[in-house]
Amino acid sequence: MVSSVQSMGLTGVESFLVTVEADISRGLPFFEIVGLPDASVKESRDRVRSALKNSNFNFPVSRIIVNLAPGDIKKYGPLYDLPILLSILSSSGQLEKISEDSIFIGELSLSGKLKSVNGILPMILKAKELGIKKVYLPKSNAKEAAIIDDIEVYPVNDVTELKDHLEGSKKIDRQEKTRISISKSDYDLDFSQIKGQYDAKRAMEIAAAGNHNVLLIGPPGSGKSMLSKRLPSIMSDMSLEEILETTKIYSIIGMLTEDNPLVLKRPFRSPHHTVSPAGLTGGGAIPRPGELSLAHNGVLFLDELPEFSRPSLEVLRQPIEDGKVTISRVKSSLTYPCSVLLVVAMNPCPCGYYGHPTRPCSCSQHSIHKYLSRVSGPLLDRIDIHIEVPSVEFDSISSYEDGESSNEIKKRVIKSKGIQSKRYNSRSMYNSKVNLNDFKEHFQISDKSKRILKKAFESMGMSARGYEKIMRISRTIADLDNSEKILEDHILESIQYRSLDKKYW
Repeated sequence: MVSSVQSMGLTGVESFLVTVEADISRGLPFFEIVGLPDASVKESRDRVRSALKNSNFNFPVSRIIVNLAPGDIKKYGPLYDLPILLSILSSSGQLEKISEDSIFIGELSLSGKLKSVNGILPMILKAKELGIKKVYLPKSNAKEAAIIDDIEVYPVNDVTELKDHLEGSKKIDRQEKTRISISKSDYDLDFSQIKGQYDAKRAMEIAAAGNHNVLLIGPPGSGKSMLSKRLPSIMSDMSLEEILETTKIYSIIGMLTEDNPLVLKRPFRSPHHTVSPAGLTGGGAIPRPGELSLAHNGVLFLDELPEFSRPSLEVLRQPIEDGKVTISRVKSSLTYPCSVLLVVAMNPCPCGYYGHPTRPCSCSQHSIHKYLSRVSGPLLDRIDIHIEVPSVEFDSISSYEDGESSNEIKKRVIKSKGIQSKRYNSRSMYNSKVNLNDFKEHFQISDKSKRILKKAFESMGMSARGYEKIMRISRTIADLDNSEKILEDHILESIQYRSLDKKYW
């Protein structure tokens, strides 16, 4: 007798329907799983056999073939344990036929209890799209699944409980809807804690408003890391769409918990400089998201930039412009989103004191040049804002007076974000990301501003990308000033954010 149970599978951030079929026939005892299963799926045979026995069911001593359809897509992970067990129960007559409007997901322990699995959110989103009405999964995954409307979520503890529910003898209570509260996020780190550094804080405000990448360069202890870690506190709160996009990535990689099934704050990722290219972009035999994707809709901070390996830095060039990263393997090619605000920090030389007003630099010109040349021109050109962070003066650091708070800066950022959303008719569009086709309409400047920009372009040996970055930064500065037109002051301020590379490089 052949029976089938519906489940779901994952390829990157996308999901697909999997039909788990079981056929029990006469012959020598045999248990095989087909349909391109990986090693963890094949191991389901032993988990399912033990779970059946320890849950007081009979394991058929027959020829058992389990097929995972479609057969041309690789199946990964232990999430098929539950549907395989149910299909065997149904095929052997121990359970009635299961409705096709339900899906079953879950890893089994040897005792028959259900254990949590990764990637629930993208699977439930796809199930809703396919018209699935009910989903049965481990209790620890239920809150994450209940984020989605119009689908019934049933948290299951063990196989016996599920069988009783399906037969109608003892019903499982539906999981309550998980409410998404898009409210103001509280951060322990605040811009009011930073003494001085008004120019750097202004640059970070512009970066947050227009989602511009930032390079911070200065001596040790000047506050580069402090500024970077506080950047999320002045960024606008994530929209529902951004929350779901980010949560999907964290769900796939298994970084959600039962108590925190949602990513509500903008991510801040700060990988160590020893990270590999695959660690940044993602990779592995089964390609997984890297630090770039984990920082999606948030901040990726690279401290001590020249200490990163050249391959790791160069692999960033395309993803930070495209907002997505494609990982290609012989048998598959997966694309993960990675729309990040990149913040990089570095010292001006190996000792850190090149150009310091009071402390002498101990580095030779050769070592300084070698150190700075670790950051390539093409990567530097892709970073919108370059800002020098000097040492903090004594009067500033000894003052007990608090600076401007993150909430005050955030109000201006949100107002600027609202202007951009209205202009581009999209809540997720920034001046830094807008299509070049919109330049003609929204990036008009006066003749005087054009002459200033032309002079800077020629004297600084600026690239076409550098010109484009200045226009984008100018548009953001104008939005912060609530100005419909890009004025001369906006152009002049944006030019200074592109001139630092001429001093050091």
